[in-house]
Formats: sequence, C-alpha cells, structure tokens
Amino acid sequence: MFDQKQPLAERMRPIRLDDLIGQEHLVGENGVLKRTIANRAIPSMILWGPPGVGKTTIANIIANEVKMPFHTLSAVSAGVKDVREVIDRAKRGNKAILFIDEIHRFNKSQQDALLGAVEKGTIILIGATTENPSFEVNSALLSRSQIYTLNHLTEEHLITLLERVMKVDVELKKKKIELKESEALLNLSGGDARRLLNIFELAIDSVNSEEIVITNDLVTDVAQRKTVLYDKQGEMHYDIISAFIKSLRGSDPNAAVYYLARMIEGGEDVKFIARRLVILASEDIGNANPTALVLATTAFQAVNLIGYPEAEIILAQCVTYLATSPKSNASYMSIKKAKSKVMETGDLQVPLAIRNAPTKLMKKQGYGKDYQYAHDYDGNFVDMEFLPEELKGTKFYDPGKNAREEDIRKRLRAMWKEKYGY
Repeated sequence: MFDQKQPLAERMRPIRLDDLIGQEHLVGENGVLKRTIANRAIPSMILWGPPGVGKTTIANIIANEVKMPFHTLSAVSAGVKDVREVIDRAKRGNKAILFIDEIHRFNKSQQDALLGAVEKGTIILIGATTENPSFEVNSALLSRSQIYTLNHLTEEHLITLLERVMKVDVELKKKKIELKESEALLNLSGGDARRLLNIFELAIDSVNSEEIVITNDLVTDVAQRKTVLYDKQGEMHYDIISAFIKSLRGSDPNAAVYYLARMIEGGEDVKFIARRLVILASEDIGNANPTALVLATTAFQAVNLIGYPEAEIILAQCVTYLATSPKSNASYMSIKKAKSKVMETGDLQVPLAIRNAPTKLMKKQGYGKDYQYAHDYDGNFVDMEFLPEELKGTKFYDPGKNAREEDIRKRLRAMWKEKYGY
C-alpha cells in the first residue's frame, strides 16, 4: 500500500475516502463528495482550503474511485500549452480528470483555455486553491464548477493521524516511538497534515535509536534547524501579518518593512500582501490622505503585472508611504455605525423628496416633490433633509483629528451649522 522510498507524508497519503482524516462534511457518511463519487457523477470543482488538509488527496481518491485518466498540472509551472496538450489527449481518448494545484496562480488567459473543455465535458476540472476563488478564479470558470470548502484539521484530527502513522507505516512500525508531548508538533504544523508528518519524520530521523521519545524540545530543535517556520497558512503567518498591519497603523516604517521582508522571504503570495495594503489605505488612512488608496491600488495592479522579485521594490515603496502617512479610521467607523443603525432600525422610509419618480403615478404620490437641486444654489449646497425622518441629525461620519479632515469638518460645519454637531 505504501512506497517505502517516499517521504512519510506521501507514504501515508490515503487512497480511499474511508482513510481520509477530517473533512467529514464532504466525505463523511452524508457528505456531498461521498454521494457524488458513489453515483459516478463527478462535476468540475474547485477545492478551497488551507494547505495540508486533503485537496490533492481528494482529487487522487476521486480519480482512483471512478477509474478515469488523471492528469496533474501545477499552476506555478504550467502554461496554456500544457493545458491544451491535456485537453487534446482527452479529445483523442476518454474523458479525463485534470487536477490543477494552486489554480489561483493561473492568469485569465490560462483559465480561459479551460472553459471550452470543461463546458463540453471533455475534461473534469479539479482545481485546488488556498485563496478565495471568488477573487482568484474568473466568473465563467466558477459558474461551470462546484465550490467545495475544506476546513482546518483539528488537534484531534492531527493526533489521530500521528497515532495511525505509528501503527500503520511500514518504516515507523520497526521503531518503538512514544509520543510523550505533542504541543510543538501541533503548533508548528498550523493544521497542515503534510507539514505535521514532515516535522514528525525529521524528529524521528534525528534520533539514532530504535527507541524514540517525541518531546516538545526535540521537535522545536529539529524544526529550527531544518524547516522554515514561516508557513503561509500556519500560526506564524497570522502573527507576521498582524505585526505588519499594526506596524503600518502605528506609523513605524522600519518595523513595517521588516515584516514585509519576513513575508517575502517566506514566499508569501504577492497579491495577499498587496490586497492587505489596499484595505489598510482605506481603513486606517482614509480621508486623512486619499492619495494612499490610489497608490495602494496602483501598487496592487503593478505587482500583479510584474511579480517577484521586482514586486518587492513596489511593495516597499507602498509600505513606507502608508506607514508615514497621516492616519484616520473615521470613514471605516462611519460605515460600522451606519450598519449598526440599519440593523437596529430596519428598513426606514426614504424621504419622498429624494425618491426616484420614473412614472406618472409615482409623481402623483409625491415622489420627488420639493426636491432641491444642489447645483441651483450658491456654493452648490442646499439645506434639505436626506435621512429618514427617524434618523434626522444622526452623525455617522466624524472627521478625524488631522489636517485634511479638519478642513472637511470646517466645511461640513459651515454647511450644516449645528445640525450634525460638527
């Protein structure tokens, strides 16, 4: 069942659904994928979830269960030519399954090359992605595929896996292994089964004895010496991105660039970093410096065009600009307050004067009556009511205490006088 020459994670890769640990909502007794495989009605699908939770394994199991030709491509190295070669082979023979790992790394033209074959049923596409497919997979391909979300493996799942490995693996059965402590293994794996088994195997191989006691100290020592601790989906990932965002918000360009370098060296997806910069430019800078959003959006577009390694120059420029920019979360807080009020008050009536009146009946009912067109008045402003009656005078946007928004506050006060308390 297992190839002794392969790494432990590969030797232990399940070949039947019943051997898969986790993802019970998909492959359990009433799981949708279990029913699909049993009925031999496999749709094209996108498997979305963090690393090491079973995406590649599920694709292999499906191909094995339905006995169909199985082709694998990695979006990191494959191009349109590779995709077309698989499609041509499928056209000449039987329908095939094409598994594309990291499909989010395919650009639009590469994804478009799949559309015709998927639509005609020449191939069944199984794409694996760690990124939200709504953002990273084009809508035409999404509409032709089922989206299945895979969950993080729990500590219970991972312990079960380790116990099974020690009992079943042909190499480890030869040794006497005691799993005395597991916290370091679980923490360093970040819920990634493949990473867990790789670290576990490193720890075992580091002990020159048939009797091995796995402790936290042993695992930590091995991991620090032989593995990269920055994991794009593990605990370290979230610690680094948190420190990065807080450094930017705290106006420390030195710390921000340091954590940027940590992410770059750890192989973080350039789009993930750039997307967070766009969000921060609006959430934490906003109207204190509207140019920040323009620069962050331009940086996002630029790094997508260029990619690593040159993208790090663009990221560094954007990071230092955002870190040194004036800060304000006033616009962010305004939408939070407004949403809270909507949840509290429900669907309040829009004032008749500012309703749309496309029909004669609506005009007769008063829609649009007494609307005052701002540009007909001095300063392009007229004092009229825009909020529902119940919310008159409610202030959602409170300009921040910075030079630009102080000017905004003065202008609002001049227009609205005491109405909103500016």
